[in-house]
Amino acid sequence: MGQAARLITGLLLLMAAAPAAAADFTLTVAHGGLTRTALVHVPDTGAGRARPVVLNLHGGGASAESHRKWTHMDAAADRHGFVVVYPNGSSGIGGSLLTWNAGTCCGRAQARNVDDVGFLLRLLGALEHRVAVDRARVYVTGLSNGSMMAQRLAAEAADRIAAVAPVAGALALRAFAPSRPMPVMHIHSVDDPRALYPGGSGPPFPGTSARILHTAVEDSLHRWTTFDGCPDAPETAPAVHGADGHSATRLTWGPCRDGVEVVLWRLTGAGHVWPGAEALLPKMLGPATSVLDANEEIWRFFARFSR
Repeated sequence: MGQAARLITGLLLLMAAAPAAAADFTLTVAHGGLTRTALVHVPDTGAGRARPVVLNLHGGGASAESHRKWTHMDAAADRHGFVVVYPNGSSGIGGSLLTWNAGTCCGRAQARNVDDVGFLLRLLGALEHRVAVDRARVYVTGLSNGSMMAQRLAAEAADRIAAVAPVAGALALRAFAPSRPMPVMHIHSVDDPRALYPGGSGPPFPGTSARILHTAVEDSLHRWTTFDGCPDAPETAPAVHGADGHSATRLTWGPCRDGVEVVLWRLTGAGHVWPGAEALLPKMLGPATSVLDANEEIWRFFARFSR
């Protein structure tokens, strides 16, 4: 092989091995006998260095694409320089009605005991072949069934997750034994019509008789605060009031073991929604809210913690 040919070959190999500077792509992995996918947004900001990653998990019956469009987290990723990954659940119909096996919930993913923890960890491994990832700053959030799954991942893979921010979905785990203290920020409305704040059976999923038994939000948080070794009582900040008449109150348990913190944003007036996003199916999910920008609050919390 001549010198020119060797030079070209070397450049091609270098380009193939180099992490992408900026991209939007679909990541595909095989796991548990299933072919699974995720949508990835890599912002221009922060190119050339290892970047933090946020996994953002859709709710039951949704998909990565619909969740991406609704939450608009790409814009926050662009502002703050983190990679955002929107994985797809499984066990749906024609690419929709996807769910997560979050423990005791939800749908066919739970009934089939799909290994979603294993899938998400394999997905993170595959991502590292495409993007330079800061492994100490991998975070997870999600809505509803995705919120439950985010907490399962944080509990069962605490060695990979730096912090978790569940939205409108309490823990759905019987066994709960994280390997280390975990920073947690939970966002939930007391007026959520589906994932009931005080717990109990939610309304049937439209077109079915299926009902989900929800853990009370404060009972869910108590499992985290107890494990994390937090103070018994939280510090309560003055409520924030929005133009829509809704309110948001921040309750903070901390400092806890290893400097972690547990936070509850307790909303009033809002439905089963992503705060700051536009209204979606208000007859089923309840009213949207502008009292809080979930994307900004979640990133502000995540940015304080690394593994």
